[in-house]
Amino acid sequence: MSRQQRAEIDAMVRRPRPEGPRSVEELRAGFRAMMAEMIVPAGIRTQTATLGDRPAVLVEPAGTPKAGTILYFHGGSYVVGSPETAMSLTGNLVTKTGFRAFSLDYRLAPEHPFPAAIEDGLSAYRALLDSGEDPSAIAFAGDSAGGGLTAATCLAARGAGLPMPAVIVAFSPGLDMTRTGGSMASKAGIDPFFTREGLEHTGAMYLAGQDPHQPMLSPAIRADLTGFPPILLQAGTNEILLDDSTRMATRAREAGVDVILDVTADVPHVFQAFAGVLDEADEALERAALFLRQHIRTKGTAHTPAS
Repeated sequence: MSRQQRAEIDAMVRRPRPEGPRSVEELRAGFRAMMAEMIVPAGIRTQTATLGDRPAVLVEPAGTPKAGTILYFHGGSYVVGSPETAMSLTGNLVTKTGFRAFSLDYRLAPEHPFPAAIEDGLSAYRALLDSGEDPSAIAFAGDSAGGGLTAATCLAARGAGLPMPAVIVAFSPGLDMTRTGGSMASKAGIDPFFTREGLEHTGAMYLAGQDPHQPMLSPAIRADLTGFPPILLQAGTNEILLDDSTRMATRAREAGVDVILDVTADVPHVFQAFAGVLDEADEALERAALFLRQHIRTKGTAHTPAS
C-alpha cells in the first residue's frame, strides 16, 4: 500500500474543472482527455469488430488467447466514454487472464436514453451465444455505469430466457439510479470525482423522464437476483457510489448468489484504471483476474488469434 501514491492520485483528479453543468460535447471531450492519461498495458492486440448491431473492440493477448471471453462495458454515466477510454482496464484484464475481451461501443444518452444501452448489451451477449460461445465461458465485466450494465444485461438476459454468463466483475458499479445510498451524503466532498448534482445532471440524460425505481435502473435496491452468477464487486472508500456495491452485495447474498465485496481504503471511483501508477489498482486487478480464471474453466480449445 502506498499512502503517497493515493495522495498523488487524489490531488490529480481534484484538478480544477469548469464550474456549472457542462454540455455533452464538453463532458465527452473532458472524459477522453482524462482517460488518455491512463496506462494501457503492452502485449495486447486490438481490432474493430461488431457484436449484434453495435461496434466493439476485440482485445486479445499477444499469444494465443485462452478459451473464454470477457464482454466488457465501459464507464461514463451512460453519457460519455467508449471502448478506447476503458482500454487500461480491458487491457489489464486480458493480459492478466489470457482471455480475449470484446469491449462494446453501446449507444449513449442523451441521444439514446434508457433502455438503449441495455438493449445493446443483450444483443451483444446474444451474438456471442449465437456464435457458439458457451455461456460458462463468458464473463460480464464493466466499470461505473458499465458495472451497472453488467447487472442490467443479466436481468435482460434472464427475462429473454437466455442462460446466465459464468461470472460478473464490476468496478465501482453504478447500481442505484435513485441515488439513495448513505454514501451519497457521507462521502460528499471526500469523493474527488462526483457530486450529487453532477450525477443528477448526467442521470437525467439517461433516464429521460423514466422512473429510476426499476430493477434495471436500480438493481441494488429493486432487482431479484435469483439465479445470478457469482459476482465480484470492487469499490473504494472515497466514492459516493460506495453503497451501490455494499447494498448489491447484501441483496445478492439474500438471493443465494455467491458474491465478494472487495473494498479498498482511501481510493477513488474506478481506481483500477490507475494500474501502473497506483499499487492498489494493480493488486485489485490481480484479484479480479483470479476471480475470472476461477470461474471460467472451459474445456474448449483456445481461440485462434484474430488476424
